[in-house]
Amino acid sequence: MERIRNGGQYEEACAVDAAERDERRLTARQDAARLTADGVRAVVVSWVDNAGISRAKTVPTTRLAQAAHRGIGMSPVFDVFTSDDFVTTSEHIGGPDGDLRLFPDLDRLTVLAAQPGWAWAPADRYDQQGRPHPACQRQFARRMAGRAAGHGLELRMGFETEWTVVRDDHHIPADGKRGPRTGDFAGRGPAYGLTRVTEQSAYLLALHDALDAQRVEVLQIHPEYAPGQFEVSTAPADPVRAADDLVLVRETVRAVSAAHGLRASFAPTVVAGKVGNGCHLHLSLREHGHNLHRDPTGRYGLAATADTFLGAVLDALPALCAIGAPSPASYLRLVPSQWAGVHRCWGVENREAALRLVPGEPDDPDGGHAELKPFDAAANPYLLVGAVIAAGLRGVLDGGPPLPEPVTGDPAARGDQKRLPTSLSEAVAHFLRNEALREALGEELCGAIVAVRRAESEALAELGPDELAEATRWRW
Repeated sequence: MERIRNGGQYEEACAVDAAERDERRLTARQDAARLTADGVRAVVVSWVDNAGISRAKTVPTTRLAQAAHRGIGMSPVFDVFTSDDFVTTSEHIGGPDGDLRLFPDLDRLTVLAAQPGWAWAPADRYDQQGRPHPACQRQFARRMAGRAAGHGLELRMGFETEWTVVRDDHHIPADGKRGPRTGDFAGRGPAYGLTRVTEQSAYLLALHDALDAQRVEVLQIHPEYAPGQFEVSTAPADPVRAADDLVLVRETVRAVSAAHGLRASFAPTVVAGKVGNGCHLHLSLREHGHNLHRDPTGRYGLAATADTFLGAVLDALPALCAIGAPSPASYLRLVPSQWAGVHRCWGVENREAALRLVPGEPDDPDGGHAELKPFDAAANPYLLVGAVIAAGLRGVLDGGPPLPEPVTGDPAARGDQKRLPTSLSEAVAHFLRNEALREALGEELCGAIVAVRRAESEALAELGPDELAEATRWRW
């Protein structure tokens, strides 16, 4: 058992010992036999870096047992990669030295329905002695979920994923105007229109089928506001599984898009000045099995613990933007009166508030949750779910205040609500002042995140909105 230091706190994290390695190898041999029988010839093992980019290594199915037993080598330097593959450095991580091991999570091993012959598994990262890597984002999410469980709290989370698809043969026109033109977008009908479903019915049906085959429970897929924009919502799950599902959903959308001659972008801003792509996080809380959104004595059904948890998350949102809106391009999307949730307020079913409370149907005992709207798909989902838990739990443990009074109507029109950060550098400043997040993340991971955010800010600082959208359009 290894003890991980997190800003003065120590948490237990399991090292991989010889017996566990042997058990993993045996399980992987059985999995490999099943995959081979299903025609799977290779497995992609992926992780998400601090810039929100999914990185990967692949192994032949015949080598899966070896990968599960000994891991797959990788450099720690990926923790300080930016989204354009520039390598920065931090106090604890950077440079060419060292090695880590990627261990595929065999419980999430999934045959990829849209990529024949392939399977996928997310990775946890360890050092060569089998000790947890302190900057492993997936293990951070697991630790935070475990920390909440240690206090009797269970969180269920799910994501709304928005993306924009263009025809893969689109080009930059000769007049120099950047970005896809109207005719390049796939699905040119009205916002939320049935016309788009009709135009792209084969594409959307293939996406439904692929996600179903991969055991990702889809709540809905529908056209969104901007040209060529769609959204998929997945069912709530434990925080780590929810983040895994998000990674799998994105890559499935990419694969299905490519098979239909389309290219998908999850970037927060595809065209400057237009509505961008969000990635909203939904969450609900239970305490010792009881739904904290169904308290008959609480306002809007919120038990006191849920009220305090959400109040702490709302208070921490300026800092959380450094995790959930992590690109300079994120702040082109965060525009008032576009349902992006740019004001630090909450409301009951208020889609302009940063935190939207969804009471659900009164007769549904499992109903009720909250939605966090400012976030986008440039975020590492493991960092995001873990950071939200850390912020909310700190409020509960410290006896923090509940949510303030809810806001109705458009906060921009009211003029009395505080804006969230309007730039990445402003969000990072809030992040550095947030002791709860820094303690939860630990020195190594926190330092790497800040280094990447500052490098991204500096690299893109001189770009105008059109240039910034163009530079980041295909990074996510």
